[in-house]
Amino acid sequence: MDVKVLKPAEEKRLVDACLLAGKILMQSGAETYRVEDTMMRMAAACGFSESQSFVTPTGIIFSLEGSDSSQFVRISQRGTDLEKIARVNHISRKMAEKELGYQEAFQSLKKLERENLSFPIWVQIFAATISTGSFLIMFKGVWADYIPAMLVGGLGFSAMLLIHNQTKVKFFAEFTAAFVIALLSLLFVRFGIGQQLDLIVIASVMPLVPGLLITNAIRDLMAGHFVAGLSKGAEALLTAFAIGAGVAVVYSLWL
Repeated sequence: MDVKVLKPAEEKRLVDACLLAGKILMQSGAETYRVEDTMMRMAAACGFSESQSFVTPTGIIFSLEGSDSSQFVRISQRGTDLEKIARVNHISRKMAEKELGYQEAFQSLKKLERENLSFPIWVQIFAATISTGSFLIMFKGVWADYIPAMLVGGLGFSAMLLIHNQTKVKFFAEFTAAFVIALLSLLFVRFGIGQQLDLIVIASVMPLVPGLLITNAIRDLMAGHFVAGLSKGAEALLTAFAIGAGVAVVYSLWL
């Protein structure tokens, strides 16, 4: 085995770079097997072809070939940021092609970690508003409900962002958003502004549905990462339960 000889301080910096890449990927919503593959490729680019990694949605353990110690990093928050995933992949490819050393990669990853590449709040709300109306038509709703659905979807998504920013509890934010959506939909229909209550509610909760979580859970299970796949599946199930519970509370009280 061709293991490159590095000083302890250099090995630590390489491990730090690999762990930071994995951390950014997991926080941005990447699949577990992508995280492990990226870290191992970065280590292999520096001569460590048999590094070991263990990745879960809440933590990463990584060690280099021939090293007696392992390092751990905790994942405290998770979201969706495909731009960061793409940039980490670009950095790892440049390392694999010997265009970038681990020192430069670590600095680039530190800079990337500090950057906020998310779309502005108003863009997210606007996108949720437009997509809600589109979902309504896709579900064979009537055009008369297009504007009411857009308003309900935009207000519900705004409530989710607001509550999540204040409480940092994802499931409570989704429950509250679903409650607001169901309540507004019911009021619109009661006052004659909307017509099809069920379709308005269904279309409005679609921006809250954890589609990426469900997809990643299935892909991780198919790749053999059962711990990560089951935990992501459980998170998606709890999210779906929170959305359903918020709607069910309104229906049970007023219908």
